[in-house]
Amino acid sequence: MDSDTDSEKLKLPPKIKPLDVSVINRIAAGEIIVAPANALKEMLENSIDAGSTSIDIVVKDGGLKLLQISDNGHGINRDDLGILCERFTTSKISSFEDLNAIATYGFRGEALASISHIAHLTVTTRSEDSDCAWRATYLDSKLVPAKGGASADPRPVAGRKGTQILVEDLFFNVPSRLRAFRSPADEYNRIADVVGRYAIHCEGIAFTCKKHGEPHHSLITTAQASTIDRIRTVYGVAIANELIKVSVAEDKRLGLVGASGYITNANFNAKKNYQPVLFINHRAVTCDPLKRALAQLYSAFLPKGSHSFTYLSLRIAPDKLDVNVHPTKREVRFLNEDEIIQRICDNVQHVLGEVDTSRAFKTQSVLMAKSVDSPSPLNNAQKRTYEYNMVRTDAKERKITTMFKQPPSKSLSGSATVLHSLPHSPSDSPGRDADVVPISTDIETTAEDPYETVERARVHIRLHSVKQLREDVRNDLHKGLTDIFANHTFVGIVDENKRLAAIQCDVKLYLVDYAAVSYEIFYQIGLSDFGNFGVIQLAPALSLRSLLKLAVADCEQISAEQESEICRITDQLMTMRMMLLEYFSLDITADGDIKSIPLLLKGYTPSVVKLPMFLYRLGHNVDWAHEKECFETILREIAIFYVPESLPILPPAPLGDGASSQRASNDSENIQPLEKRRSELMDRIDKCIFPTIRRRLLATKKLLGSVIEVADLPGLYKIFERC
Repeated sequence: MDSDTDSEKLKLPPKIKPLDVSVINRIAAGEIIVAPANALKEMLENSIDAGSTSIDIVVKDGGLKLLQISDNGHGINRDDLGILCERFTTSKISSFEDLNAIATYGFRGEALASISHIAHLTVTTRSEDSDCAWRATYLDSKLVPAKGGASADPRPVAGRKGTQILVEDLFFNVPSRLRAFRSPADEYNRIADVVGRYAIHCEGIAFTCKKHGEPHHSLITTAQASTIDRIRTVYGVAIANELIKVSVAEDKRLGLVGASGYITNANFNAKKNYQPVLFINHRAVTCDPLKRALAQLYSAFLPKGSHSFTYLSLRIAPDKLDVNVHPTKREVRFLNEDEIIQRICDNVQHVLGEVDTSRAFKTQSVLMAKSVDSPSPLNNAQKRTYEYNMVRTDAKERKITTMFKQPPSKSLSGSATVLHSLPHSPSDSPGRDADVVPISTDIETTAEDPYETVERARVHIRLHSVKQLREDVRNDLHKGLTDIFANHTFVGIVDENKRLAAIQCDVKLYLVDYAAVSYEIFYQIGLSDFGNFGVIQLAPALSLRSLLKLAVADCEQISAEQESEICRITDQLMTMRMMLLEYFSLDITADGDIKSIPLLLKGYTPSVVKLPMFLYRLGHNVDWAHEKECFETILREIAIFYVPESLPILPPAPLGDGASSQRASNDSENIQPLEKRRSELMDRIDKCIFPTIRRRLLATKKLLGSVIEVADLPGLYKIFERC
């Protein structure tokens, strides 16, 4: 029988009953005062609402043991102290409609009441018309005596005009919350962050903040300090020196009264993620959509993983703003949020674009061949640097290759020697075969010929496919290999036939496949300068069809299959010629003539003998159907075109007999152009390509097989010591 009764009780729903008032107040206090920084924020806003011009803050044990804030505001009347810490008692509003035009920080009257339920609270205040200050002690929203047996009424004390609020033993009756805090140092840093934000925004108010018992303040600002000076005090000189001002005009349609603030320019990029200092109607809040929009905007100006600093003060029409959406008032809602954020981002982008005309970079002096050791401050003993750890090269010093006799060179590349075998455009040679027309005049680009500079604004490419290709390169980055190329010293070319070069980094010597590395750097240049290539003008223009015939035919006769392939590629390139001109500076006229090819690197021109095969591969290997694959394959074909060609091995020097001399004189006409091209190419690789690799290459993992360590200085010393 008893078991049946118990089972029936279990099936009955629990009875609903009202909570005790003390439980209600403690729950509410836990929602509003989450940490000491929240308690300070509430009291700080009350001090600012009181018209203070000086606010002093003292903290002990991260605010858990003691949190004191003193101001010189208008104070509190003695008659109001009795209900000061009761919930929903305030001087800010009198009706719900007043929230539509709220102009103060506080309005609910819950801050002090919540604090009094989880801490011991003491208030000392003096108003302008009072002869003395009054001190009152609170617990659970009620006045309590300061000492046992004393009266709970406010008592007169000596004091200055203003208010001092002392919070002791915060969360003393919520042990679970107290145990959740990591350390007093972390809590103090959060308090200092809150004070710093208000110190930046509130001009005309002096702020000080320090730890209890310490003689020096961790933060101090004067009332006369400007906003930039306040940012310098709070966040440091590095940020303050790179600040630029932003402002957004009023837009009544959106309810935007205005916005102003300071942001860092593109010269500042920090690894630390600074949270934006954002105030809306003078209230410190967070706005995740605006934060994400600014981060995305700065990603176009800063290196990956870098962050900026932002301080913005937005003024929204009060009737468009809802401040009563979060217990701690850290969030607000306003109408036309997306449009206002877009207005702000457009203005920030415009300001950054105007000042982004130069960049400042930190530099490091080149290590000297002989290091000078500084004496130790401890024992004045010099630390010995062993010879096998000394870096013995300097990129500015003379190389061994400069000691060889170099023939005079006028041409920037080998294009002058190969243009002779290329066809004219049919329109340039009337009366001759339109397919193959030999060039009889020399075409040569001399080192004295200056580059022509045209006034053309840089095109900002926002194509998702191009951004994705750039991201693919960054994701495939190999940091160690990138550091080697960024700090290397070019030693010289080892084998121009196998296209091998030697470089040194630190105390190690590497053998590099410069064809593979050149291919990667030219592909990356194509990505970074996409749509902004220079132009190599071909004069006279060359026939596309004739160039393709040179690429596919190994004899004068062309088969029907080859003719069909030439027609297909010609039609394809003619169809895409506007896109090729716009993005890649490859100019094909309506008549099918090649007027210009892209210039990727100033001072280096690819071998034009590779032009026929480049055009053939362009029509044969490019995926024209998909945008990303199309751009990638075109850029890779351009990179192949720009890779320095492999040169044949020169025959050995002839002996002194008559027959050898005769053969040498017969072959001199063939060997001399090859020697000239070899000299020019080695010069361009040394002075143009490898310096660009040092500055710009992001070495990817696929290059790991193209770099081999052949020696290191400590290892060589060990070998020589055994000899």
